[in-house]
Amino acid sequence: MRNSPDVRAVAPEACRTMEEVRAEIDRLDRALVRLMAERQAYIEAAARIKDRASEVRLEWRIEDVVAKVLAAARHEGLSPAIAEPVWRELIERCIAHEHESWRLFHEAAPQRRAM
Repeated sequence: MRNSPDVRAVAPEACRTMEEVRAEIDRLDRALVRLMAERQAYIEAAARIKDRASEVRLEWRIEDVVAKVLAAARHEGLSPAIAEPVWRELIERCIAHEHESWRLFHEAAPQRRAM
């Protein structure tokens, strides 16, 4: 029996049933969602801080993030065939979200100053 739904109950090598495997994958998915929500909050902070929409997509930054992720993936034993495409898609979705957040924040900025 688990103490908490967010505490690992069974190590991967100790799993004996698909129920155990699925429960641990579900736990990891919840943790990933929490981390992605936190990442999104920083994306929204970037949108607020950046003065120009042209600053949202920076190719050098994309490649910097991917290189750091691939180094971390190697260290943790994550296949680069999983890490790179997943992060590139995550980055693209975050850039789209940041553009929308930038637009909303900067369109509302004159209204906030008028108050």
